[in-house]
Amino acid sequence: MMKVLVSDKMDEAGIDIFKKQDGIDVEVNTGLSPEALRDIIGSYDALAIRSATKVDKALLDAAVNLKVIARAGIGLDNVDIDEATRKGVAVMNTPGGNTVTTAEHAIAMMMSLTRNIPRATASMKAGKWEKKLLQGREIFNKTLGVVGFGNIGSIVANLGKGLRMRVIVYDPNISKEHIEKQGFEYVDLDTLYHTADYITIHVPKMEATIDLLDAEAFEKMKPGVYVINCARGGIVNESALHEAIVTGKVAGAALDVFSTEPPEDLPLLKLDQVVATPHLGASTKEAQTNVAVAAANQIIAYLLFDTVINAVNVPSVTGEVLRQLKPFLYLAEKMGKMQAQLISGGIREVHIEYIGKFPDLDLKPVTIAAIKGLLNEFIPYEVNSVNAISLANEKGIKISEATVQDSGNFLNLIRMTVVTDTGTDVVAGTIFGKDTARIVRINKFRLEVIPEGHLGLIHNVDKPGSIGSIGNTLGKHHINISRMMVGREEDGQRNIIFLKTDPPVPSDVIAEIEALELVVSMKTFEL
Repeated sequence: MMKVLVSDKMDEAGIDIFKKQDGIDVEVNTGLSPEALRDIIGSYDALAIRSATKVDKALLDAAVNLKVIARAGIGLDNVDIDEATRKGVAVMNTPGGNTVTTAEHAIAMMMSLTRNIPRATASMKAGKWEKKLLQGREIFNKTLGVVGFGNIGSIVANLGKGLRMRVIVYDPNISKEHIEKQGFEYVDLDTLYHTADYITIHVPKMEATIDLLDAEAFEKMKPGVYVINCARGGIVNESALHEAIVTGKVAGAALDVFSTEPPEDLPLLKLDQVVATPHLGASTKEAQTNVAVAAANQIIAYLLFDTVINAVNVPSVTGEVLRQLKPFLYLAEKMGKMQAQLISGGIREVHIEYIGKFPDLDLKPVTIAAIKGLLNEFIPYEVNSVNAISLANEKGIKISEATVQDSGNFLNLIRMTVVTDTGTDVVAGTIFGKDTARIVRINKFRLEVIPEGHLGLIHNVDKPGSIGSIGNTLGKHHINISRMMVGREEDGQRNIIFLKTDPPVPSDVIAEIEALELVVSMKTFEL
């Protein structure tokens, strides 16, 4: 039974999905202090959160059984993703569940700011009629600058276009061609600052975006600009924004997010030119239901079916993709395990080639499976699909991939080359039929090995009697050979014999076989 902890308030629709799923035991325990959460987290396999729970290193150190964290929402600035990756914990979010809601809120904030709706409402309720004082302006034909063209930013751009605004877009991670194909004008950031009448922020909070809108940025902006931030607090420097409004450079701001939430004695909130909401961007019934359902389904898919959906630290592999990749994942991991037992010395490089015909899919999960199989033999704690690449990087291992069309005699071939400080080893494998994995090359030797069980690799002189002497020695010790495969070295001087035995071959028997006249060496593998 997999245990799931819901540590933040979540829509009941998501909780019900957990409760109805066989193999899942869910507990809802919200409002815990960091210390109380650390005390109990060790017994859970999954953690479902929103923005209140802070998943830091201390919590992850205590989460010894944790496999996945799912955020019912988009932002993950409350999760130490790097540390989670090192611990082998998948981190997922639900980017599709509240995109429309947040985009609509940004537009609503822009309209409210432009037409002074909050101030007008307060004035009316105070018994005043300040019609001239609260005059607004049209947004028709104004220029909307969208910073960030992701899930939310692209919807805001479309909504702005529907309002007959000129929409310009800046996003360094999306090509100019893609943005223009969507019907928008791509500009650099300085041009956006100089040109836009409204600037709306839709980028994640990270080191590169903290204080993105600072005093220098405001200085570049068009006088009388309006600023809208429904992304994350800290992207707009609050003190610089306050100064820009007081001096008149910025006509007003609409803020849904703040550096500290709830904000404490924030001067910005005392300005008439600021419209503010308490982080309501995703706060609609529809959005909260959507993200709760999505987070629940993602956790269940990962825990019970090894399906990865919307993970930020491991490639997403849905059920159908997993079905197509499964034989290659199995083969690659076995090849990694074999390489780990074949090599000597510290690993410097791993080069993986995909040769021939493969499914028209992202093969990154296959590379990860190979690295996982390799590192599991050397690292004293669990290596999984989440932390394999991170651990390899920490150890200074260079990983490279290549795709080659011609596979020679095979429909498809995976070739894994491992370079150590003492030499280079090559293992190649293929899939026969739909899902039959075979190792077909070990260094210079060509053969056909089923990668499973207790295996023995023997280098012997290619002369009559060598195989017989090996069989006699194993028989003397009551070790049954269940399968034998023979491969010849490319230059024809030596053979390689692969044995699958029912029990593993003990070290003293290995020594006895190596002492045979026609045997060069023997090495055993556990696959």
